[in-house]
Amino acid sequence: MKNAPDKSRLSPNEITLGIIGGGQLGKMMGLEARRMSINLAYLDPEINCPASTISDQMIVSDFKDEKAIIELAKKSDVLTYEIELANSSVLKGLESRGYVVHPASQVLYTIQNKIRQKKFLRDNRIPVPDFEEVISIEQAKKICKEFCYPLVLKACEDSYDGRGNFLIKSPSDVERGIQYFKGRRCMIEKFIHFSKEISVMVARNFQGQIVSFPVVQNIHINNILDTTIAPAAINRAVESEAKLIAEKVVQSLRGVGVFGIEMFLECNELLINEIAPRPHNSGHYSIEACSISQFEEHIRAILGLPLIKPRLMTPAVMKNILGIPNYVGTYSFKGIDKALSIPGLKLHFYGKKFTKPQRKLGHFTITAEKIEEALSRAKTVGNLLRVVKQRGSK
Repeated sequence: MKNAPDKSRLSPNEITLGIIGGGQLGKMMGLEARRMSINLAYLDPEINCPASTISDQMIVSDFKDEKAIIELAKKSDVLTYEIELANSSVLKGLESRGYVVHPASQVLYTIQNKIRQKKFLRDNRIPVPDFEEVISIEQAKKICKEFCYPLVLKACEDSYDGRGNFLIKSPSDVERGIQYFKGRRCMIEKFIHFSKEISVMVARNFQGQIVSFPVVQNIHINNILDTTIAPAAINRAVESEAKLIAEKVVQSLRGVGVFGIEMFLECNELLINEIAPRPHNSGHYSIEACSISQFEEHIRAILGLPLIKPRLMTPAVMKNILGIPNYVGTYSFKGIDKALSIPGLKLHFYGKKFTKPQRKLGHFTITAEKIEEALSRAKTVGNLLRVVKQRGSK
């Protein structure tokens, strides 16, 4: 086991950060760590994952592979993760042997199961939509009758980006929904007729220092984040309440690192939707628009370094670049030259080798003096920039 890094001094290439997950989040974490001469070791199932281009050491295996996680730990001074699919029980065992894991295994254990996550929040008097665990079809029908339609049936584990959700509009949907999840553990949650979806990125280090990023508004299409608008169009009272709730979530978890706290705004009432124990898609705007990015803040937090209170330097709009429908294979980006003529544009392509429907292949951020101008330019770029089949692909 390596010793925890000395926060008072940092020699080039002295510290190795182990990251479970080599997708775009892991890569962007790594790019920030690189600026501090930190070595990078990754665990990912794909040898050509986005982070492979910047890794010093690459372990190719499943996120839950016990031997692979232990191998990664032996190479690392600090372990972190970009995905909730990491094996919390293995990480717990590593912690008991003195390895440093942030966020801690108990935090991951609590969050990676949605019913456990919601019970934790409710027990800590943090506002959440009404919910119940599904025990049987008959019990589920009874819950639906009590909550009133529509409702959302959610898989409790191994689901994110809306992939584990099934909308129940009537009694006939209950059995179809449970069959859809094929025996997986599920919960029913009251459908919220929200006016806005918002999120707050919160960072906390293990000394207990905590800071929050500006509140942003999110627009989802087909359960996938499409657009993030910074700042959110909300009044100051709602903004302050959102930050207080988000910070209370992370304090209650005793989390270390950056967390994405997603909320529903319904008639000036805030309810927690989900927690991400890692940097989040809705925080990407911070790279260009804030005084510090969510990724730098995460690196600082997990190394026990001082955190910086983020300031929004300019209004910004972030939009995801997604895979096209009905196609899996190699791809190209079309319209880059015209898109780059738009002022304030920053492109981020993740380097994924293959596309598939709704896969996150990249994102772009537009900054401008006024949010209306940023929104207009983002719409223009969205119309210009396209994911297309690579020539010769079927």
